[in-house]
Amino acid sequence: MDKHYVYILTNKNHTTLYVGRSKQLKQRLVQHKNNSLKSFTGKYNVTKLVYFETTKYVNNSIKREKQIKKWNREWKINLINSLNPDWKDLSEYI
Repeated sequence: MDKHYVYILTNKNHTTLYVGRSKQLKQRLVQHKNNSLKSFTGKYNVTKLVYFETTKYVNNSIKREKQIKKWNREWKINLINSLNPDWKDLSEYI
């Protein structure tokens, strides 16, 4: 069974949140941390994994990513706090 991940990254001051999805989260995190994507996350140093969830099907991960992206900041923070109240980097759990 394949896993599809929806995840939230932040920077060290927790001022910026980024919502993404990937089938290969470990590889994607390396790309974010090394700024090899030359994207939003690199520009704002958004490399700390503070939330993730898995889905079985790609369509579910796409739907969930879009849902979370539409949420306001407070809802995203509540979601992170529900799993990771200390905002630790969860990269080691992937």
